[in-house]
Amino acid sequence: MRQVKLVWILIAFISAAYGTEDSQKHSLKCNMLHLYDDMPGEAEDITEMFSQGIFYGRIRFNSFGLRWKEEIENDEGVKLRENHTVAAIGGSMIYKSAMLNGFSVGAGVYMSQSIGSLEDDEAYLYKAGKGVLSRYDLLTEDTGYITSLTQAYVKYKYKETSVKFGRQLFESFLTKSNDTKMIPNAFEGLTLHSKDLPETSLKMAYLTRQKLRDHSDFHHLLAVGDDPDDPYAIFSENDDSAMHVGLKLSELEARGIDDHLIIAEVKNESIENLTLTMNYTAVPDLVSSAMIQTDYRFYLGGLSIIPGLRYMKQFDDGAGEIGGANLKTETDGYSDPDSLDTSLLGARVDVVEDEFKLRFGYTKVADDGDIVAPWRGFPTAGFSRAMGQYNWYANTESYMVQLDYEFEIIEEFKIISRFVVQDFDDEKIGVQADSNVFTIDLLKGLGESPLYVKTRYAHVDGDDDTIAANGILKKDPSYDELRIELNYLF
Repeated sequence: MRQVKLVWILIAFISAAYGTEDSQKHSLKCNMLHLYDDMPGEAEDITEMFSQGIFYGRIRFNSFGLRWKEEIENDEGVKLRENHTVAAIGGSMIYKSAMLNGFSVGAGVYMSQSIGSLEDDEAYLYKAGKGVLSRYDLLTEDTGYITSLTQAYVKYKYKETSVKFGRQLFESFLTKSNDTKMIPNAFEGLTLHSKDLPETSLKMAYLTRQKLRDHSDFHHLLAVGDDPDDPYAIFSENDDSAMHVGLKLSELEARGIDDHLIIAEVKNESIENLTLTMNYTAVPDLVSSAMIQTDYRFYLGGLSIIPGLRYMKQFDDGAGEIGGANLKTETDGYSDPDSLDTSLLGARVDVVEDEFKLRFGYTKVADDGDIVAPWRGFPTAGFSRAMGQYNWYANTESYMVQLDYEFEIIEEFKIISRFVVQDFDDEKIGVQADSNVFTIDLLKGLGESPLYVKTRYAHVDGDDDTIAANGILKKDPSYDELRIELNYLF
């Protein structure tokens, strides 16, 4: 019961704090990205630096239900899929100090107390809901709660350039906070943000550790745990669903490779109606990528038309030799089973009018290696990715139609719906069968109240008769999933 008490102590603390601060000092975007609408000012001394800081509180509830079309167990009777539900309650308290001579500090403590329908030794079967708990803690310590100092940093700002050191959130093409569960994805390292150049935003980062949403502690960025004395070691390091499971920690250590992440991203809007974005992301001695994206807006009658193109090139700098071309290490069907060289092409068109947006998106991954991106930034995001889907395996084509609409007759009510056709390579044994995905998000704010309600539903209709190159029937990827989230900010 100790973990339950910890959560309720937090909730009691932040509830007591409510009323002493402006409840509109922060807000959430529809993707749950945290926005700080009221920021601390400048201080004249060290006392004011801390006393004039601002606390941002949040109470949060999340629940998930997943029903497979086909539950599966292997020949030994070990379950591979099982229908389940899981829910969590918790919260966060984030502090930002005032700025003294350019310096400030920040910290964020997060908690999540979960309860699910599966036994603790079945924690590996959780799918979407796994983000509210630590599978490793459940399997090794029977612990269903997470308490984490996820943010803890020192920041220096001069004019429009800031440098931040420590634990922090970092948003870029392939790294995201992705805060759609209970605790955001975070990193340790040094980052730089600058807007000193006209019409240009620059981001740079050197990241040394990561803490996925469902981990208690910070861990390796691109290494899978493989301690022979720990039967659950695979969940101890980077166990993201998009992780390359062949990049084992022992293999990297034997080669003297430190899996650190280097990022540079530039966004320029100096040409009217044109946005140009470029990104470089690298894990030295393993894998790197370069991306360029253009978005251009023009007007047709009362409509805004925004075509966009994205091209990404991934370079194998040694990871393919270690883990192979497929993220699951099952390289049958790959032209070069030891290479992760590959590319991605994406195209989209947005049609926007007032509160209405219609998007047509397409992505194509080259028939080479899979794309490596286990840092919660999704290579196909904004073009063809639907909720819970990973469509950046080799030789995958995806087509998406998305409709966003914010109702005028219902205050702060928005709907986001997607339909995606995912055409995977039937010959590759390490790639899922084809599927069609329908998702719908319903989001509701409650006027001036800092309460947010979000419901998400996904229906995946997959092929159940796909035979891979080895003659084995691929698993039917069909399932239904329902998510309900409540957020209260103060």
